[in-house]
Amino acid sequence: MSLVDTKRMFEMALKGRYAIGGFNVNNIEITQGIVSAATEEQAPLILQISRGARAYAGMPYLKAIIDVAVKENPDIPIAMHLDHGDTFEVCKQCIDEGFTSVMIDASSRPFDDNVRTTRRVVEYAHANNVVVEAELGQLGGIEEDVVGVTAEDITRHLTDPDQAVEFVEKTGCDSLAVACGTSHGAYKFKTEPKLAFDVIENIQQKIPGFPLVMHGSSSVLKEFKDLINKYGGDMPDAMGVPESAIAQAVKMAVCKVNIDTDLRMALTAKIRQVLSEEPREFDPRKYLGPGREAIKQMVKHKVHVLGCAGKAAECM
Repeated sequence: MSLVDTKRMFEMALKGRYAIGGFNVNNIEITQGIVSAATEEQAPLILQISRGARAYAGMPYLKAIIDVAVKENPDIPIAMHLDHGDTFEVCKQCIDEGFTSVMIDASSRPFDDNVRTTRRVVEYAHANNVVVEAELGQLGGIEEDVVGVTAEDITRHLTDPDQAVEFVEKTGCDSLAVACGTSHGAYKFKTEPKLAFDVIENIQQKIPGFPLVMHGSSSVLKEFKDLINKYGGDMPDAMGVPESAIAQAVKMAVCKVNIDTDLRMALTAKIRQVLSEEPREFDPRKYLGPGREAIKQMVKHKVHVLGCAGKAAECM
């Protein structure tokens, strides 16, 4: 099976009240762990590539890894998505290189500029049978090159539902990442967050059946935080979005949930454990292998939180 776009995925997700995981990939072990989990759970899958990933691994390598994953796992639909493209030129390059979905993130710009930039990407993408995710409102925190507002300012930058209607109409985007109280990175919040479900609900009412996306939705799972801290790490204040809140948003209009930090923490926690317990170990396969397995088990858990386990066939 070839790479697919997200149209069918989102259509079925909205109908079935579940969400597709958008998992960020940076190397072969992360990709293998994610895809292996999705295959075993028969879950549709979005593999995301960020600017940082392209700078780290190189686009040809990442594309080749994903191409192999698609070829070897024909029973699950896989989309290749650009995460947080910040210019038309970046989006165009990724479209030309074979991405089936791109995100243009001009959310830090004035509304009219965001509309113009997004519309330009949409016109080029649709002419090449590629779908477009856009963003309105700003998330807090820091993740790779994405710098948003501070956690204390999150509520001042939530997506305005009325603006969302105008934005979707003017840009023609296929899905919209909304600011509803989530935040990038592992150190998202000082206390457990309260998501603005009213924002999601209002947008859903104003644009019925339109796919919404949650960024900054890693949960910073306690098991991995504890392992990291046990084996020499220092992450006592790391806190993410509760999975119960994610599940609630998914029952509304959210049909894509981005997960990156949890992948990094799973890999890092297991590597720290192996190297601490086996201090003479120097074979990367002996610690990257367990790290890959930790990612697999975490992703298997996540697709059940999102409700997309067993939904691969209907999203083909």
